Amino acid sequence: MIELDHEVAAVWKAVTEGHAEWLADRILKFDLTHENLMNELKILSTDAKQQAFQTLLKNRTLHGGILAEGSGLLKNGENGKGIKSRWYPQTLAKRILNLNAIREKITFLKSDALEILPNYTQNKQAVFFIDPPYTAGGKKAGKRLYRHCDLNHEKLFQIAEMLQGDFVMTYDHAEEVKNLARKHNFQMRLIPMNNTHHAQIFELVIGKNLSWLEDLQMVHEKRPDYSISSLTGERVN
Repeated sequence: MIELDHEVAAVWKAVTEGHAEWLADRILKFDLTHENLMNELKILSTDAKQQAFQTLLKNRTLHGGILAEGSGLLKNGENGKGIKSRWYPQTLAKRILNLNAIREKITFLKSDALEILPNYTQNKQAVFFIDPPYTAGGKKAGKRLYRHCDLNHEKLFQIAEMLQGDFVMTYDHAEEVKNLARKHNFQMRLIPMNNTHHAQIFELVIGKNLSWLEDLQMVHEKRPDYSISSLTGERVN
């Protein structure tokens, strides 16, 4: 697993370096009030596990879980619960401990994926899941959501084409992205999803061979290099 953001990386480092039980215990014992939250987030620490706990607090209490600068705390939230709307300590602790059970199988790197992926282009046994920030075609979502939002999308597609192993890449539904996929002879599917406002939108799934998506709904591409089909039957050229 590769992640460049230092706060997100802190969570994975805490888990993979043996601090999952400490982190789960902090989650379960923390009394989430506005005052306690503010006091906790004011703590300046270089300790990875403390940074991990602060990151989880931010992710659960900031609007949309957005860690980038400018994100604010939840006000009303779900059912008027405010900052407690998305705070499920039992569930969070269980997920952390589940990861701890398999942490020896996880290799985590705080790095730039564009620098790491070329090292694995000849590995035919590897399968890659690539989820870049959505900034292609002038889209603003990635800039709003992530600190590290600047990405050379063309370079990423060039590297993906060199991968001997399979990959799945997710992107926003943008014409520039579709053009890149066509240029590199990748297949595309439109996947429906709900955004933070509970509105249905479509995102792209891109890969070398997406025949396995045929089992979800009637997904067909008569011209795979030039068109995509949505899971709802809509054809987009």
